[in-house]
Amino acid sequence: MTQVDTPFDISTLDITQQNVAVENVLAATDNPRHRYLLQSYLRHRYLESAGRWEEILDPTMTVEHPYYRFSTLGRPRFVLDGRDQVAAVYSHWTATNQCVFYVQGETVAVGDHLILGRGIGYQQTLGSELAAAGVDAEADAMYLTKSQICMVWSYDDRCRLIGEDIWEFDDAEKGLFQLEPADVLTAEQARTLLDPLIKPLPAFDHSLLPFEDSSLPLSMVRSSEDSSLPQ
Repeated sequence: MTQVDTPFDISTLDITQQNVAVENVLAATDNPRHRYLLQSYLRHRYLESAGRWEEILDPTMTVEHPYYRFSTLGRPRFVLDGRDQVAAVYSHWTATNQCVFYVQGETVAVGDHLILGRGIGYQQTLGSELAAAGVDAEADAMYLTKSQICMVWSYDDRCRLIGEDIWEFDDAEKGLFQLEPADVLTAEQARTLLDPLIKPLPAFDHSLLPFEDSSLPLSMVRSSEDSSLPQ
């Protein structure tokens, strides 16, 4: 059973600042491939919270068969195996205003095939879904969950997302707060705030490949079938 905490001052959170750590790393990064990955990462996160999830699954951003793994304290682990399952969760979160995320105290690192993020994450979560999971929550209310999260996002040679590993690594900052109706941000409101921050990706070309011989045609570059996450 999860304890619902005292009222939370939502004014301390700003959805337009959810990616400030990513923006800072991007500004300090010179490697062209790493910059492209960070731009894709930024675009993905903004699109998700803006409810524009269909654009995340564009083949220029995500492989044909993405694979997500989640592990949060006190709840069963679960996976999203394939485009249909990923799309179903994104669609559900958008339809129920659970696509709204806030982030604080994040650190970010980037490599040739992955991006790491660690920080405190908040997500709007339906009381009915919390109650179904055994939490003493009001079914018709909206809550804000708070977790210490670590994420590893993996990418193929063409900088397309292969999958996400997301886990809650500690309960020291864990929290659950019931929101006043006026403090609930709808997906439509989030989109209005985030649309100006969502930028198109530059075209991918051979200069962004992670190996020296960039003369190979893109059709020969490693794809999701031979670079997928272990299942």
